[in-house]
Amino acid sequence: MEINVTHSTRSHGAAEKASAMARAGRFLALPLVAASLLFGDVSVAMAQRGAPESFAPLAEKTLPAVVNISTSQTIQSKPGGRTPIPMPEFPPGSPFEEFFRDFYERQQNQGQPRRAQSLGSGFIIDATGYIVTNNHVIDGADEITVIFQDADQTELKATLVGSDKETDLALLKVETKKKLTALKWGNSDDLKVGDWVVAIGNPFGLGGTVTAGIISARARDIGAGRFDDFLQTDAAINQGNSGGPLVNLQGDIVGINTAIFSRTGDSVGIGFAIPANMARTVVEQLRKGGKVRRGWLGVQIQSVTPDIAESMGLPDDKGALVGTVNDASPAAAAGLKPGDVILTFDGKEVANNRALPRMVAETAVGKKVPVVISRKGSRQTVTVTLAELPEDIVNPSAATEEEAPKDSKAGQVDVEGLGLTVAAISADLRKQYGLADGTKGVVITRVAPNSTAQARQLRPGDVVLEVSQQPVAGTGDVQSLIGKAKEAGQKAVLLLVERKGDQQFLALPLDAAK
Repeated sequence: MEINVTHSTRSHGAAEKASAMARAGRFLALPLVAASLLFGDVSVAMAQRGAPESFAPLAEKTLPAVVNISTSQTIQSKPGGRTPIPMPEFPPGSPFEEFFRDFYERQQNQGQPRRAQSLGSGFIIDATGYIVTNNHVIDGADEITVIFQDADQTELKATLVGSDKETDLALLKVETKKKLTALKWGNSDDLKVGDWVVAIGNPFGLGGTVTAGIISARARDIGAGRFDDFLQTDAAINQGNSGGPLVNLQGDIVGINTAIFSRTGDSVGIGFAIPANMARTVVEQLRKGGKVRRGWLGVQIQSVTPDIAESMGLPDDKGALVGTVNDASPAAAAGLKPGDVILTFDGKEVANNRALPRMVAETAVGKKVPVVISRKGSRQTVTVTLAELPEDIVNPSAATEEEAPKDSKAGQVDVEGLGLTVAAISADLRKQYGLADGTKGVVITRVAPNSTAQARQLRPGDVVLEVSQQPVAGTGDVQSLIGKAKEAGQKAVLLLVERKGDQQFLALPLDAAK
């Protein structure tokens, strides 16, 4: 069953539907007696977990600073490309007359621009009228309206100060003489799993809604982007909550509600929020210059798995392993090399390869940063002067699968214990596998079925550049270095493999072939 991560924005139609359902009595409530029987004394349980007796004071304090965001945009419908079907004639009062009239009108409107509206949430961070929301709430909007939760339901047109798709954040500005209530930024790093939080927003267009829950997890990667570091909460977040604040019990912003994990598009108790510390840095840059400038190191990295750590003689699997160093990058200028393991960046420990891109991106462009690395077992420090992340830098895509060409087995060697067959790079093999001129190392010509090498997705045409961080020029080097690894009692051997210009380290157990 497919489970979707869904942004929590909803159209006006949802609000109308919700209102109609309420009027029809289709919202169901669990009877109080049944709730007591099922869950016992909820107030006692909440008190035991440190929750306040009531969230009312918190709601009263924060609700005035939370706003509804209404956007509209013009969507150009694509014409159907077919000759319109003429409206058939029916006797007056025929039940088919209205049906075919609606159909005919829709057909006539194909290709005509139409207006679309959507609703989201936001919150005031400055009494002068600055408002934070999600980028996906306002993306593509022709007009943005901010609706305040005051007695008059004041509506003001907003201008877009700046937005950032990478973190899904946007900053708006409204002009008003009214005194606005603003929320304060909190420290999201202080949050612990189990801490109470409150989500506030505009679910289904119903207006200001407050829900309480706890932090269920931290540092979630949901595949939204390269800087994923979401807070997970079980506070109810639904469509329309996007851009609303997640606050702690002091009423300070600790997150921005952004997405839900759901089969249906409705809340199942798994919601995600951008941490306040990340959001605050982005918002400050948007406020100053309307865009975000991120630091750039210029390396492609991978995780340090336990096998890789063991094969490199590292004490643990922390850090980020450098696979490729971009030419003319800050990393290249500082002397970083493939095979280096970045342990700390600017004095902060690099827990894993996911943490490093965020740390670099949040560092000021032009700053000189000390970077502690492990290189072939030796710990050393290099200084990197960060450049600005180029806009055309993209994550490399995975290479497409290809079958091994049929060729003579002359000069090929089976590498015992790895499930691989390798050969020196000849003119014929260079042509067969499309290898660039000057490619060094040995080329893989066969991967044993059901081997760990196959499970690591090695395939014919991959080039082995290094074994145990030592360069290889021929098949003899491979066999010799693997033999030394076995004699040293290593459980795995580290390979540096190149595929279509991209390099990656892989640790293979020395009993990989079965």
